[in-house]
Amino acid sequence: MDAFFASVEQRDNPDLRGKPVAVGGSRERGVVAAASYEARVFGVKSAMPSSIAARRCPNLIFVPPRFEVYREVSQKIRAIFYAYTDLIEPLSLDEAFLDVTQNKRQMTSATDIAREIRQRIFDETGLTASAGISVNKFIAKVASDINKPNGQKLIHPTQIDAFTANLEIKRFFGIGKVTAGRLNDMGIHTGADLRKYTRPELVQMFGKSGSYYYHICRGLDDRPVRPDRIRKSVGAERTYSEDLSELDDQQTAMRRIAEEVSKRMKQGEHRGKTITVKLRYSDFTTHTRSRSLDHFTDLEAEIYAIAADLLEGHPREQALRLLGISVSKLDTESRSEGGQLTLDF
Repeated sequence: MDAFFASVEQRDNPDLRGKPVAVGGSRERGVVAAASYEARVFGVKSAMPSSIAARRCPNLIFVPPRFEVYREVSQKIRAIFYAYTDLIEPLSLDEAFLDVTQNKRQMTSATDIAREIRQRIFDETGLTASAGISVNKFIAKVASDINKPNGQKLIHPTQIDAFTANLEIKRFFGIGKVTAGRLNDMGIHTGADLRKYTRPELVQMFGKSGSYYYHICRGLDDRPVRPDRIRKSVGAERTYSEDLSELDDQQTAMRRIAEEVSKRMKQGEHRGKTITVKLRYSDFTTHTRSRSLDHFTDLEAEIYAIAADLLEGHPREQALRLLGISVSKLDTESRSEGGQLTLDF
């Protein structure tokens, strides 16, 4: 989807159309969850601190998120996908991989399928979507960003070699900003540069990720579209309008987050073993701390007890602007690995 959260807000509020919009945060505090294309012109991006976004775009309009609405729209879009294939692997509320090799409409052109899906999304939701079409997940994902917004891009099998050779490292799906910088420092700026290194050399430098880099710079990706993709964690976080400097205030905030995490876990029928707290200080430095249990839990009291204990360890003299809790090593993950579940007697 194109600027999904922001586009939904512009759809539902005509006064926001054609204007720079940021979903989430406020002019003074918080983090941008999504930015409209009008805001992106000014360099406003998702995950950017709201204060920086406001400086870059003085006319930026901040809108509180409505996640229930976004989920409802996402479900409508997912229903459209299922009219074409059951092989759907969601990446988030606004993005998914579809394998249409065998499709319910018996259409022979993936390009036509993408065009038809995008038109149906617009007709049924009033929102635009973009698509990437190719022979594997990596190439399709990169292609989906090329003609945004409201466009699509086909990378034919005969074009893959040249496409990946000329592709900038920073645009490779799976290579983050830090790794891209490290590769640039090594003189690696494109896929062609990356191909100069052998697989053992890349593994030695980047661990198991090196093998992935070796293959994708050659356009090779044999990962199937997995409709049963396992969720890895459940969490929630909050940015506060004023820094929390008192321990009592921090603990109260942490308890509310633990309540939300527990609620989300029960709704998704998840239980987990590892609790992680995220702490962001007033200077924007961020730290995480984790602790694992010997059993699975979804209980608010248990999640909070560990989170509060981990919170105790942070420097008392530093105020907190953001708190978060996530629970990982879920029981669904263990089942997928064939592990033995802990039984409560």
